[in-house]
Amino acid sequence: MIEVLVTLVILAFGLLGVCGLQMKIGVAEMESYQRAQALLALTQMTERLNANAAQVASYVSGNPVGTGDAQPLDCTGIAQGPNRDLCEWSNTLKGTAETSGGANTGAMAGGRGCITQLQAPNPALGVCTPGVYQVSVAWQGMAPTSVPVLACGTGQYGAIDAYRRAIAATVTLPTTSCY
Repeated sequence: MIEVLVTLVILAFGLLGVCGLQMKIGVAEMESYQRAQALLALTQMTERLNANAAQVASYVSGNPVGTGDAQPLDCTGIAQGPNRDLCEWSNTLKGTAETSGGANTGAMAGGRGCITQLQAPNPALGVCTPGVYQVSVAWQGMAPTSVPVLACGTGQYGAIDAYRRAIAATVTLPTTSCY
């Protein structure tokens, strides 16, 4: 009889372990989904910068786009160019493409995007230094980790910045007069 009770206790602890593992798998799956969405948004904006290299300075701003910005939900009234690209990127980061019960669910939680200039282009004869830009995407994770070194979204995800996730890509654009 005691062997049966010991077996049941061991089985109960094993089942609790399986339940805990299942919960961790769910969190890891959500983190993975959010990272994939962030990579898509990051790639989208780097492609837009490459396509519109002549007006790249208009994309640079000290304010992040996405969650909490003042961009409209409908970008069709904005002329093609940097302002339209930023509006559409903002909506991508907000997840407006998919909704459930009136809430945006098509992207990561609290998605924000930043575009900063790392090196100004210099088209002077004999210099021809390309412009270097950093495109960053930040979002809120499900559990705390180490704080990202990227500045995008700093302080926007509660008192503990360890919930913030961030990725970035560097875009180098040659000056048009140096081809």
